[in-house]
Amino acid sequence: MFVLMKEVGDAAVVGAGPTGSFAALKLAQLGLDVTVYEEHMEIGVPSHCAGHLSIEGLRRLGMYPLPSEIVENTYRGAVFHSPSGWRFVVSFDSPVTCAVNRVLFDRYLAEKARNVGARFCLNSRVVNLVIENGGVRGVIVRQPDETVRKMARVVIDAEGVSSRMLRETGIPRLDTRRLVNGIEAEVENVKDVDSSMVEVFLGRDYAPGFYAWLMPKTDGRAKIGLAARVGNPEGFLRRLVDKHPIVSRKLRGARIVRIVVHPITLGGPIRRPFSDGFLAVGDVASQVKSTTGGGVVFGMTCAAICAQVVKGAILQNDFSSDFLSRYARECNATLGFDSRMMVRMRRLLDGMSDESLDSLIGLCSRFGLEKAFQSVEDVDFQGRSLMRFLRSPRVLAAVGCFFFSYLSANL
Repeated sequence: MFVLMKEVGDAAVVGAGPTGSFAALKLAQLGLDVTVYEEHMEIGVPSHCAGHLSIEGLRRLGMYPLPSEIVENTYRGAVFHSPSGWRFVVSFDSPVTCAVNRVLFDRYLAEKARNVGARFCLNSRVVNLVIENGGVRGVIVRQPDETVRKMARVVIDAEGVSSRMLRETGIPRLDTRRLVNGIEAEVENVKDVDSSMVEVFLGRDYAPGFYAWLMPKTDGRAKIGLAARVGNPEGFLRRLVDKHPIVSRKLRGARIVRIVVHPITLGGPIRRPFSDGFLAVGDVASQVKSTTGGGVVFGMTCAAICAQVVKGAILQNDFSSDFLSRYARECNATLGFDSRMMVRMRRLLDGMSDESLDSLIGLCSRFGLEKAFQSVEDVDFQGRSLMRFLRSPRVLAAVGCFFFSYLSANL
């Protein structure tokens, strides 16, 4: 039975992940009436990603330092392993990334939003949008005892990659050809790891179309995961753990505590994350780094922009597509160049054979490019970092050598 709710809120947010809760936080800080609808009974459950975040990105969003119980570890660099065993190490003088407990991180964001006035409705699944006169005017929410209409001036879709609601608005859904299937396990009794470094493993035998990772924690545990464009990710994870010459040694005797599976969108931001009375933010809008699959910092960055645009729409009493399109323009001004560069880098990496990846990692090591990597100031804005990186004479020499060998092998 439907109950018509006559009151109209300023904003209805669908999904209480980091992007949705941060949007609610920013909206409430601007004095707006905002309600978040989360289909699960608990915020942060189930956890969908590794929680590997850049410290500078969090600091830029006003979210760092985090409470100590949320941060599982900090990392000052990464070790890249080529398919045949070449090893390239990039390290910094101080930590540049951190691993967070995603359940606690999500709840922390939600609590901050609640503290400034945002409402959270758990066990409340948005099943449809309310569409009147060609525009979105609210949401239809299925709750344990009833299904109700909740009217809002703007609906903010932060539901994740499922992108169910985009179709109702006429916005094209995410391109499934640019999705990879991710899987991650938490393991204990890990051996022979440097807890200050993330390890990255390349190769089509273990992670075709992406890569595998090992993120040590400080308590003898680690997060081990991968994503693959084709095939069964669980089978690839088992092969990685049992057969990879380096991973299998580190995880000999380790016990898997839990496993989560989740899709990752790598196609770059969708062109039109808005319609009349509606904005899409986060994974549903593919606001994700195509190179690494990280979407938390990018999604939260766009959530802050979203909140400002919604505030402007309310002040102008204009919720049309024309007005809300400034959200896409401002997101593009902030992230567009880097997103486009990362899409190109992902396509380049996808087209490389294992032999080419071996050559690339080997050249990085032989040319001593770890010093050039140390000039990278921000691991989120990778397009801009790449431009600075390419100014190094060592990098230019290595790139020239790589492409010469690559073309020679493929002509």
